[in-house]
Amino acid sequence: MPINKNAQIRYNALDRCFRNTGKKYFIDDLLEECNNSLVELNSKTTGIQRRQIFDDIKFMESDKGFQIELDRIKDGRKTYYRYKDTTFSINNQPINEKEANQLKAAFQVMSRFEGLPQFEWVYEIKKKLETSFQLEDNEREVIGFESNVDLVGLGYLSELFDAVFYEKVLHIRYKSFLSEEENQFELHPYYLKQYNNRWFLLGQDERFDTLTVIALDRILCIKEARNVEFIPNLNIDFKEYFDDFIGVSKLGDETIVIKFWVHNSRAPYVETKPLHCTQKKLGAEGEGTLFSIDVIPNKELETQLLSFGEDLYVLSPSTFRERMKERVIHLFSLYQ
Repeated sequence: MPINKNAQIRYNALDRCFRNTGKKYFIDDLLEECNNSLVELNSKTTGIQRRQIFDDIKFMESDKGFQIELDRIKDGRKTYYRYKDTTFSINNQPINEKEANQLKAAFQVMSRFEGLPQFEWVYEIKKKLETSFQLEDNEREVIGFESNVDLVGLGYLSELFDAVFYEKVLHIRYKSFLSEEENQFELHPYYLKQYNNRWFLLGQDERFDTLTVIALDRILCIKEARNVEFIPNLNIDFKEYFDDFIGVSKLGDETIVIKFWVHNSRAPYVETKPLHCTQKKLGAEGEGTLFSIDVIPNKELETQLLSFGEDLYVLSPSTFRERMKERVIHLFSLYQ
């Protein structure tokens, strides 16, 4: 798609005007039509100015745009605009250069899945689109993602995606890192989540009141439970579910405000890459900066805070500070 949604709305509005032989569209008329279309999209918009219309026409006529052919027809002192071929429409045109470049970028994102077991369809679709839109070239990649195609458990990803999408109940054999014994789950799968370069499955086991979280790299075996009726997810919006904590482990529903100090050598990293969306900068103290986050504490949060080493320490609340202190003391004892 061209630059953004507002630009596409304007191009479509201009396209309709240029094709309309029943009315003469002068610049002010084109401006009005574009602003009306933008208001339909967002009633609070302030609209655009005449200069933008001229810029849009210039773009639509260019090789990077739609290569439209316009007649500029004099009517007294004014000029109205119309396609030379009024059967033409930008919606009937092949993609332009900018759209092609954006498709190429999308293909690079899709390439994250290339090589993963049972995701061969991504490669096939990518090649078909490249051929259809003549996007094949030898340009270098300009974007990269953290991934690990050798990660244990990735072979289950496609099967679990299928189970979530088509609401299939699963029998899962599982062995955690913390147990010598296997666990058995009859799971109604709801959501797949990637965190810290690992994949997790969240679902409902009727034996438990809370969601069950299963790491894909600890799964031993999966079978479909064919005679079990699927329990649909009616209560959890996964777009919001993870908002109050870090990682995948939700331990309760109550958030706490955690204040912590970060040395000035690391504070800019914390400020530009917040630990959580609730993070606030509270001010300077000594050789560091004070921050706060409002989250449900869990092991993933503790691990993330500890990853800063001596450059970060927790100030409050006292209960969480003591928990962090215990972990630091235990870590220290391992070096004795």
